[in-house]
Amino acid sequence: MSLVTESRDSQLGSSGDADRSHAALKWQKNDTVWMLSLFGTAIGAGVLFLPINAGVGGIIPLLIMTFVAFPMTFWAHRALTRFVLSSSSEEGDLTEAVEEHLGSKAGLAMTVLYFLSVYPILLVYSVTITNTVTSFMEHQLHMSAPPRGLLAGLLVGSLILIVNFGSNVVVKVMSVLVFPFIAILVLLSLYLIPQWSGALFTTFSLESVSAASGHGLAVTLLLLVPVMVFSFNHSPIISSFAKENKKIYGANSDKKTGRILASAEILMVVVVMLFVFSTALSLSPENIAEAKAQNITILSYLANHFDDPVIAWVAPVVAIIAVAKSFLGHYLGAAEGFEGIVKRASSNKKFAEGKSLHNFTLMFMLVSSWLVAWANPSILGMIETLCGPTIAILLFLLPQYAIYKVPALKRFRGHFGNYFTTVIGVVAVCTIVYNIFQVF
Repeated sequence: MSLVTESRDSQLGSSGDADRSHAALKWQKNDTVWMLSLFGTAIGAGVLFLPINAGVGGIIPLLIMTFVAFPMTFWAHRALTRFVLSSSSEEGDLTEAVEEHLGSKAGLAMTVLYFLSVYPILLVYSVTITNTVTSFMEHQLHMSAPPRGLLAGLLVGSLILIVNFGSNVVVKVMSVLVFPFIAILVLLSLYLIPQWSGALFTTFSLESVSAASGHGLAVTLLLLVPVMVFSFNHSPIISSFAKENKKIYGANSDKKTGRILASAEILMVVVVMLFVFSTALSLSPENIAEAKAQNITILSYLANHFDDPVIAWVAPVVAIIAVAKSFLGHYLGAAEGFEGIVKRASSNKKFAEGKSLHNFTLMFMLVSSWLVAWANPSILGMIETLCGPTIAILLFLLPQYAIYKVPALKRFRGHFGNYFTTVIGVVAVCTIVYNIFQVF
């Protein structure tokens, strides 16, 4: 009798596990929320530079980018998600997963790497918002912009002031801005269709790539990869995404997160590539090269290029909103990383745990962002040399190293996606070496 009961209980247990597994595969309302959150994290001001670097070499780099965008983005973010899920703690984030599997020194290196992957982006957006507002004042408002140092200080200071109200205010401001920005991006892409020309299709040869970009196809693609990494990156939200789904779905969280990520990446690639192709088809490679030389977003260039009041006013306003949103979001990450480094390095607990550290961080971010915005370095140069490569180490190379080092991730070894992701990561990091050689 007891054997029959045990058998029945075993069958019921197996049935319950199967039901939970089936429930994990069904699409839930919460999955849609996460899909849009992943999408919203990636689609920001970085997208406004992608058409410039992608289109400056003509049609061939654009087609190659379209082909690799989804696998590159999906496999990289899925590997990072799996790394976080591999933590034995239900609450374990990325840093805790690194410390658990790779040691405390690796945890410190992770904190430094995280800061280095976010902080340069903050500097990029400081330059971008200054240039965008300057262009808007000169071309749309027909007035002289204030001295660059003063304008940069006012703009960066205003954004830092919003940050000073607290992270809750920043998150609310970002959540209000993100989806209108995406909607306007799609509508603007469709609105540009009458402006499309065949100029881009005249570059369907390797000689045209070299003539348009000033580089051969290999170097053009080399410089495009870090901008793609930067534009499609949504790694800052991956820890939260993995933890929340691990709590709900447990052993089925890998399947569930894979489905949500795939849906988010498809939506992301469709929207971004629609925008990239629409803007690139509206301009010639020479126009795109001019936008790169002017150190402005593609929206600012479109506003100045076309004699169309809708584009002239909507495009720069959208660019300003996008850059402001991205600045606020990346400030939180940069500040968190900076404070994490100081706390680990400081022997003064009173300073490390009190308000003094918060104020010191605020001043450091304000002064450094203002000085870089004033100096006006090349935005795409910063993305190619600093932002893209550091993100690639964190997002493309670290998870792949973990897959071949951590026993809990052993079952994911040997997949083609691992090799593809590693190659993309190495290519992105190689741009640092290339740019150093260019200097000398």
